[in-house]
Amino acid sequence: MGLLDKLRGELIDIVEWLDDERDVMVHRFSRYQNEIKMGAKLVVRESQSAVFVNEGKVADVFGPGTYSLSTRNLPLLSTLRGWRFGFDSPFKAEVYFVNTRRFVDLKWGTANPVMLRDPEFGPVRLRACGTYCVKVSNPQTFLRETVGTDPTFETAEISGQLRNTIVARFSDLLAEAKIPVLELAANYDELGSFASQRLHDEFQEYGLDLEQFLVESISLPAAVERALDKRSEMGVVGDLGRFTQYQAAVSMEQAASQPTGGGAEGLGLGMGVAVRQRMADALGGGGASTATCAAPPPLPTVAPSYYLGVAGRQLGPFPLDGLRSEIESGRLIPGTLVWTQWQTAWTPASTVPAVAALFSPEGGPAPAARVKGDPSQGA
Repeated sequence: MGLLDKLRGELIDIVEWLDDERDVMVHRFSRYQNEIKMGAKLVVRESQSAVFVNEGKVADVFGPGTYSLSTRNLPLLSTLRGWRFGFDSPFKAEVYFVNTRRFVDLKWGTANPVMLRDPEFGPVRLRACGTYCVKVSNPQTFLRETVGTDPTFETAEISGQLRNTIVARFSDLLAEAKIPVLELAANYDELGSFASQRLHDEFQEYGLDLEQFLVESISLPAAVERALDKRSEMGVVGDLGRFTQYQAAVSMEQAASQPTGGGAEGLGLGMGVAVRQRMADALGGGGASTATCAAPPPLPTVAPSYYLGVAGRQLGPFPLDGLRSEIESGRLIPGTLVWTQWQTAWTPASTVPAVAALFSPEGGPAPAARVKGDPSQGA
């Protein structure tokens, strides 16, 4: 030790710590390797505690205030030293200043997704994250269990262990709660309160108080979120038939607003006709009849199937032989609208050769135009 350091050490008569960093939890007072003078002033500010350690044992703890270091306010240290009748000589003791303010905005989050079973979506993977704040509630326990002899102890040195503890307990709590995924956001406060209660005792073992625990987000995997967005879009659209009509109307309006002139006028006219035709198809039926077919039936495997339009309702499909019972019941008459795979629109039964033949007493074909591609008509 140099002469200058020795002189500086002998001139020290105030023991204090000014916290110039926001993440330092414990600071050991530097004495330039010299002793503390008897009668020196100890200054402990608000949100601080001063802990005197003698030969590895906690001797005395001081709260906020200004103290004159003497045998009167150092009873334990005096006892350990064996100075029964007072002393005026310097003494050696390590002084740790413990920051007792709140340490805020500490982060926590699940490194891996938490597997849960949701009542609506089935097995899901969830990620959760948030913040918390802690405070040193027991300086002696904190020094003994966590700090040791570290001259400068920062939040980064314990935040990893605290985060692991939080994630383990919160994952267990989330699974036990059995809250549906779509209702989690409405229960963030309750989950944070339950987690804080469950973690309280474990934080106390480090000499800490968990002052606040916040859940900021619980999210699904990106692919599941996209699927959920699609589901929401379908819910917003509502009736797909009305939505299709609306899109067709918008397309026609856009086509009509195109600039015209010369060949562009004919192009715009052609686009308008095409859009109107598509809208008519969307409205269902190609304009041939008020009776509509929601979707074409599946291709036949053996014989064609026939659909009937009776009293504004679609009946079928029927095989050709099955139409005889419809004729007998009176539901199928020559004027009834009929549709089969090879037709482009609904037409009266008397114009469909295979059906019209069923009305002939002799069973022969009735005079009617052939439908191209209908295998029931023969060559």
